[in-house]
Amino acid sequence: MYAIVEIAGKQYKVEKDMTIAVDKLKGEEGDVTLDKVLMCVDGEKVLIGQPYLDNVSVSASVLEIFKDKKVRGIKFKKRKNYTRTLGHRQQQTKLKINDVAVK
Repeated sequence: MYAIVEIAGKQYKVEKDMTIAVDKLKGEEGDVTLDKVLMCVDGEKVLIGQPYLDNVSVSASVLEIFKDKKVRGIKFKKRKNYTRTLGHRQQQTKLKINDVAVK
């Protein structure tokens, strides 16, 4: 059984006991419920929401909040002796999916 959920504007395929890294969520470490379920598949049974499913919920635990690897960028102008290097580390939240439940 798996589900497609929307978290912070992005879609993720989740299954029970799976660990995923998503953009930083508000709040502290603990349990969260993901209500924006777009699709749920249980063997041959497929449920598709328009846009979300009301009777399906995904429970997850926040394991940690961490910084992702550094992404580098560069600016330069030709023939002007100008270069500038930029760097950014995005904050991420690691989630462990506890259960995908159909009510």
